[in-house]
Amino acid sequence: MVDKDLLSIQETRALVRAARAAQPVLEQAGQERVDALVEAIAKVGAEMAEELGKMASEETGFGKWQDKKQKNILASEKLVSYYRGTKTVGIINEDTEKKIVEIAAPMGVIAGLIPSTNPTSTTLYKAIISLKSANGIVFSPHPTAVKCITATVNMIRGVLKAMDLPEDLVGVISVPTLQGTDELMKISDMILATGGNAMVKAAYSSGTPALGVGSGNVPAFIERSADVDVAVRKIFASKTFDNGTVCASEQAIVTEACIADKVKASVIAQGGYFLEGEKLAKVKRVMERPNGSMNPAVVGRCAADIAKVAGIDVPAGTTMLLCDEPGVGPKFPFSKEKLTALLGFYVVNDWQEACELCYKLLMNGGLGHSMGIHSTNETVIREFALKKPVSRFLVNTPTTQGAVGISTNMAPSFTLGCGTVGGSATSENVGPQQLFNIRRMAYGLDDAAATTCKPSTENVDVQAVTNMIMEQLKKMSGTV
Repeated sequence: MVDKDLLSIQETRALVRAARAAQPVLEQAGQERVDALVEAIAKVGAEMAEELGKMASEETGFGKWQDKKQKNILASEKLVSYYRGTKTVGIINEDTEKKIVEIAAPMGVIAGLIPSTNPTSTTLYKAIISLKSANGIVFSPHPTAVKCITATVNMIRGVLKAMDLPEDLVGVISVPTLQGTDELMKISDMILATGGNAMVKAAYSSGTPALGVGSGNVPAFIERSADVDVAVRKIFASKTFDNGTVCASEQAIVTEACIADKVKASVIAQGGYFLEGEKLAKVKRVMERPNGSMNPAVVGRCAADIAKVAGIDVPAGTTMLLCDEPGVGPKFPFSKEKLTALLGFYVVNDWQEACELCYKLLMNGGLGHSMGIHSTNETVIREFALKKPVSRFLVNTPTTQGAVGISTNMAPSFTLGCGTVGGSATSENVGPQQLFNIRRMAYGLDDAAATTCKPSTENVDVQAVTNMIMEQLKKMSGTV
């Protein structure tokens, strides 16, 4: 009988050894060749974006292939375009005035942990930023997305081969197990962790440096000065994008009482359906598993599929299921992250109350991640931005597309740092700049400059200051 766990560990060790042996070749290839490599991967990735999107949607059952295609384009063509011209290999900066030269030093072999919600796009993205910074990378695929992730890796390896670079720079575990992933995290040089909280915590506990992300419980505040129809349209465009599988998608609409009826009318007109009574109870029963985690049967599904799972009827054309949620916390399931076509709905008296409620929603599993606001009142916008514990505060834009860099000028990324408040080592949209160390070469200053570093005691009565301090210490110790 084959020991699957042992096989996975052995394969992982072999893949990391091969990537480690191949990595110096890429480092020595220089910036120009590295850039040519990622340009080529981006070109092929964009050409295969639709095919890979269809594979991902079919294999996992999550999301929509049309949106996964857009994710693949973002993770290849747009990502490389954003970092085009960015120095990541060899000398990256030289300050002649301060006599300091900065040299990029690759980390070595990156461990790429890939979720089932965004499998092909995250693989493309992590491979490109790793190779752009002259690292090798070995992927641990989610067990439910092995085929599409492996196909993406094979495409990248094909580009490497065509460019006469070692294919082993990029590898993927074909027999993924928890033991194999644990081994990968232990023997790699840096971990890029994208997935559930348990996996991210395991990455940070592995003993290897890691960049991980937290969950996103993203509130969207529609303030009274907003164009309501436009705001709702943007929220729905975000929340229905790949059926809500991006962690930056909105999880709750918060609005003011003075415009609540108008917001509700717009929500309904644009395909929203407010659940009540037995229908709401049935949906709540299928939303979560007994441990409080999301039920995979509804993750990444459209509203009609969720209704079918719950055994309820909804009007034709329904695109979003909403609940007038009265509170925040474990007893209120619509107040948490829902990577699917479900939204909480809250009404408050004014923006100050909205500010407090959004903070509570972020505390309920979304600290450090993202938040959206729809408003033309710059004072309110700034007040929210100054007080909300998020790394991305998105103004008048869909939070999904805004956070990952589609509808904003933020860096294209599928690893969205949440900062220390969210348990993450970075608050940035992770890119190649996080995947190399900087070696600083500093030239010595002349003797005249060096001698001026002594602290000046001119016009200072050192003895008087010393006596004063000694007297204070004696009083504190009770000797005086």
